[in-house]
Amino acid sequence: MEPTRLPSLAGKDFLSLADLTKEEFAGLIASAIQLKADWKRGVRPAPMQHKTLAMFFEKQSLRTRTTFDVAMAQLGGHSVLLSQDYIGLGVRETVRDVANNLSRWVDGIMARTYEHDKLLQLAEHATVPVINGLSDYLHPCQLVADYISLTETFGDLAGLKLTYVGDGNNVANSHVNAAALAGVHLTVACPPGYEPDAGVLAAARERGGSITIAHDPRAAVRGADALYTDVWISMGMEEDTARRKRDFTGYTVTPEWFADLAPRGVFMHDLPAHYGEECTEECVYHERSIVFDQAENRLHAHKAVIFQYLAEP
Repeated sequence: MEPTRLPSLAGKDFLSLADLTKEEFAGLIASAIQLKADWKRGVRPAPMQHKTLAMFFEKQSLRTRTTFDVAMAQLGGHSVLLSQDYIGLGVRETVRDVANNLSRWVDGIMARTYEHDKLLQLAEHATVPVINGLSDYLHPCQLVADYISLTETFGDLAGLKLTYVGDGNNVANSHVNAAALAGVHLTVACPPGYEPDAGVLAAARERGGSITIAHDPRAAVRGADALYTDVWISMGMEEDTARRKRDFTGYTVTPEWFADLAPRGVFMHDLPAHYGEECTEECVYHERSIVFDQAENRLHAHKAVIFQYLAEP
């Protein structure tokens, strides 16, 4: 049996978790968990049969590239890989022209870009759903996978304490959005000046989100159910490496930090990891790590996003 369809998402763009209601976010997580369970039981539905997803990448990718491709195949559809070298989005052709062309050929567009504005332009001009595979502002697909993993680990997430240690980047911004939707108490521990986007924080708090900003990472992880970290230097920031490494002194997570977590506390990372910077390799392979569960659940998160958003409205 197929997961419950969410008619309010069908045919829409998936650009930010802030666009979802609490019920829609919960439904997206539930449909991913069901699709995962069905596949492991040998159930092979093909709701995307005869549908095609265009996948555009400006950035390198392992998890997003592989899991969207596999997700579309497992749902009975087909994917087409496009790179900036192939199409020159915004250079060889305008974003508007590319969006209008692709809309005539495919049933959905997944884009992994640097500038978030390119995603917004694609969504404005395309007549098919546009999915945010990552931008420099947000990474909503990652948080769907993370919340699948948290749900599998803890069950009901209301009141869960999650501490994010590191840069207030696209992943941190999406953490803020997700926590507000799920009733999770989120603490972001970062050096001054590296906080998540002020507008994202304000909007999440207006929706009732419990978001705390801290500048003492060791204190921030005490009693946390989940400790999450991410790279300090994202793609495109390499010229800022020396300053960032200096500013993030004291923010390298090691297994010793795990003693301060709640008894069932887990370690999380969205990968790729820069060992020796935001964490050590021992953290990722520690018995309290669910990092590779997160990676596995990227597949099921993307299946759910495709299933819900590429459905007929």
